[in-house]
Amino acid sequence: MIDTHAHLDACGEVESTLARARAAGVARVLTIGTGIESARHARDLARTHEGVFAAVGVDPHQAHADGARLDELRPVLEDDRVVAVGETGLDYFHRAASPERQRAVFAAQLELAEELGKPVVVHTRDADDDTAAALARFGGTVVLHCFSQPGLLPDALERGYYVSFAGNVTYPKAAELREAAARVPPDRLLAETDAPYLAPQPKRGQPNEPAYVMETLAVLAAARGDDPAELERQIEANAAAAFALP
Repeated sequence: MIDTHAHLDACGEVESTLARARAAGVARVLTIGTGIESARHARDLARTHEGVFAAVGVDPHQAHADGARLDELRPVLEDDRVVAVGETGLDYFHRAASPERQRAVFAAQLELAEELGKPVVVHTRDADDDTAAALARFGGTVVLHCFSQPGLLPDALERGYYVSFAGNVTYPKAAELREAAARVPPDRLLAETDAPYLAPQPKRGQPNEPAYVMETLAVLAAARGDDPAELERQIEANAAAAFALP
């Protein structure tokens, strides 16, 4: 199994975290950079740990500061172990930066992803219309990370985006997310932890970690009426295709 989105730099001791993941059957992890220093750290983790790859970007929470340093992102993205731009996107719920600033930083990273031929990992919250409008101009591969905006599902299905579900899909009140997961085509479904955040229901209240993506896989399989082992193989194949993994 693969965890397609984890913040290993926030998960405590990396070696033991990865050892627990491997023991649970999670052989690969995509670690995420959310700002310039975080991006460099994610790249270095991918360089030094087997089975770890990186996606790096400036997320909307960092747009007010690191958005002015996007020129420093390019050399990190040129590393072979860095497989995507992101996470990047729009978050009008927390508004750590103005919507205008977020849109400008997001657009610049979409241009960079298209230029480099890399997929983009998108964080979006309470910004459905502006997210859809920005992505309509992007010609590359899109991964909607930690999918929690059902209003974006029609655009995602029509445009062939990858849709990734995190631990919140397992929560008792998340029926709408499970319904969305059941509608995603098999070849466009991904699973993630977003560790150390959003631990799945059986681990709720604890720090999340890549090993727990297996809990999310089980809920996704049940919501879709799929065999868990077959869904695991499908998600691995989807991740390999989306991120051009070896």
